[in-house]
Amino acid sequence: MQNAQIVLLKEGTENSQGKQQLISNINACEAVSDAIRTTLGPRGMDKLIVDQRGKSTISNDGATILKLLQIVHPAARSLVDIAKSQDAEVGDGTTSVTVFAGEFLKQSKEFIEEGIHPHLIMKAYRKATKLAIDRINEIAIHVSNKSPEELRAILEKCASTTLSSKLVSGHKQHFSKIAVDAVLSLDEGLPLNMIGIKKVAGGGMDDSKLIPGVAFKKTFSYAGFEMQPKKYVNAKIALLNIELELKAERTNAEVRLETVKDYQDVVDAEWSILYEKLAACEASGAKIVLSRLPIGDVATQWFADRDMFCAGRVTEEDLKRTQKACGGLIHSVTSNLDAPNALGECASFEEVQIGNERYNIFTGCPNAKTCTVILRGGAEQFIEETERSLHDAIMIVRRTLKNDSVVAGGGAIEMELSKHLRNHARSVQGKEQLFICAMAKALEAIPRQLCENAGFDATNILNKLRQKHAEGGIWFGVDINNEDIADNMAAFVWEPALVKINALAAASEACCLILSVDESIKNAKSSTPEDNRPVKRPGGRGRGRPMF
Repeated sequence: MQNAQIVLLKEGTENSQGKQQLISNINACEAVSDAIRTTLGPRGMDKLIVDQRGKSTISNDGATILKLLQIVHPAARSLVDIAKSQDAEVGDGTTSVTVFAGEFLKQSKEFIEEGIHPHLIMKAYRKATKLAIDRINEIAIHVSNKSPEELRAILEKCASTTLSSKLVSGHKQHFSKIAVDAVLSLDEGLPLNMIGIKKVAGGGMDDSKLIPGVAFKKTFSYAGFEMQPKKYVNAKIALLNIELELKAERTNAEVRLETVKDYQDVVDAEWSILYEKLAACEASGAKIVLSRLPIGDVATQWFADRDMFCAGRVTEEDLKRTQKACGGLIHSVTSNLDAPNALGECASFEEVQIGNERYNIFTGCPNAKTCTVILRGGAEQFIEETERSLHDAIMIVRRTLKNDSVVAGGGAIEMELSKHLRNHARSVQGKEQLFICAMAKALEAIPRQLCENAGFDATNILNKLRQKHAEGGIWFGVDINNEDIADNMAAFVWEPALVKINALAAASEACCLILSVDESIKNAKSSTPEDNRPVKRPGGRGRGRPMF
């Protein structure tokens, strides 16, 4: 008797399993890695990506490119996730972590094809990752207990290394100083939201500057605004969430009045409410009034007559940053402006012209240390890429301050880890030796790619590096400027050890995740057949009456 067929999955469901689907997943991840590996290093190329709305983005930041590519392959999506996590956690090394993951999978593919169980490879990879991270912690140079001048020099070198692979590499000295100044101006917790970045089109990149305080673009204003003072010293600031203008009547509103006097009373009441709010602002002693809601022409002229400055429609982000820096509270009513600590204050306020824009600048803020970076440049895409590059540099400086250990970049640390894993593999018996050697070979992908992106002979450079590291030169890496090798620690090509630790851990984890998948099931897309679509009934004419 023949057994009846058992149907488990819905019709149209795609199901693949075994060695072939695992190799297919590895190939998809390799394709993602190959797509962005050419952006690695100081000689890396940029990618031009146009989204569905026609907006073009030029970038060589790994996380930015992977976000914009809209990858749909489920296994390859894991590489996008690790690039995002690297960007959020450290800020740099997003391309490196993707290249690492792609190379780990590439090395494991030949073992999978030969029939070796993925769990043996995963076990060896996890062991090798732990050995590599322990080696980084062992040889990393700690920057704590340095004088302020030495610490600043180290931070600038780390920021310069990050910026050397960006579009702004020609101005890396200028921007590394801005990044270090920005981070050192913050409080102990180093909160990123206290660094504001504003973009002003026009001018050169060297015109970009750091303002030690809060700065935001001048908001929409009425005619009386030009009569207001544009500079104050030791001024008090009122932060409001109130509309200081006459409100328009509601639609379909009805007010029944019997005499002209009643009508006049309604109008007078509306004006008196507005004037009471304005008088409360003046009585509080505030010289600067900022509101998230509009400030009308009457209020603007009223403040101008009393030598007060006002700005309406201030964005919520800028208003909150001003509150954190200058103190005070954001008020929804004007009745409590005279309460203790109700107002903020700053040592200096000034409205200045930057390019074609006017900016309100608050400096000498007592409550919290804050700063604002004004970025200048030509094309919009260029300024946006500058912002991404500066964000990476700021994150690197921040991480260096928090974790206080650095290693040499330019492929030096990868070559040292590769040598360390190969030496350890000789002391291991069985298949595990092959897998650790495979990971050691995969680590050489970074210096090899740096050479290829610069047009060098990668084989020759890597042979020289292997020889130097075998002789004990742990910080020797690729010298991009002279097509040779160099001691990158002495050449000040530095980066935080956390970048490499996080990249190795994330790449190894993603590789093991993909190797552990033995079956892929893709459910059928839900679709409504043409014949089964609901029929639209004609609408009625009110009160449920059908329309004939």
